[in-house]
Amino acid sequence: MNDEVVLDAIALDKDVDGFHALNFGRLAMAGRTPPRAVPCTPKGVLELLDRYGVDPAGKRAVVLGRSNIVGLPVSLLLLHRNATVTVCHSKTVNLEQLVKEADIVVSAVGRPNYVKAAWLKAGVVVVDVGINAVDDATKKRGYRLVGDVEWEGALAVASAITPVPGGVGPMTIAMLLVNTVDAAERSFKEQRG
Repeated sequence: MNDEVVLDAIALDKDVDGFHALNFGRLAMAGRTPPRAVPCTPKGVLELLDRYGVDPAGKRAVVLGRSNIVGLPVSLLLLHRNATVTVCHSKTVNLEQLVKEADIVVSAVGRPNYVKAAWLKAGVVVVDVGINAVDDATKKRGYRLVGDVEWEGALAVASAITPVPGGVGPMTIAMLLVNTVDAAERSFKEQRG
């Protein structure tokens, strides 16, 4: 199934996920008509930074992953907030060095414990979007959930880090609710004229 065809079939006024091509284009075109909805996970990442007093302006942000769902939109949102953004992916050279220079790291690669604590500089803010199941015979269900970032080591280095599970996921759901309420209010206002 072609995801582009599916996403384009969703009416713009009902796109609460923020994946419609027009919403995505408006997100990329800063300073113009804003998108009707911003993708929920990237919006949640920025909300977390705001809630914890992390201003991206002037900071080096490294985004690991370039998907249309998280990586690309979160990099655009960070750019709009005046961060200097580097987007990294599977073909990035000197990945470890780029991460070491970052003030903010957003990881969305979907690989358990991919980002090593040794890659992180002291005081970095880490937003771990990854959610990965790893085998764990000590757990009743036979697995446990971990992020993209080595939790224990990063915890000792980072000034702030989101847990997995329980970090970005709940914020994604909250932003979906915000987008849904915003869409309903906009629809109500448009119907009233």
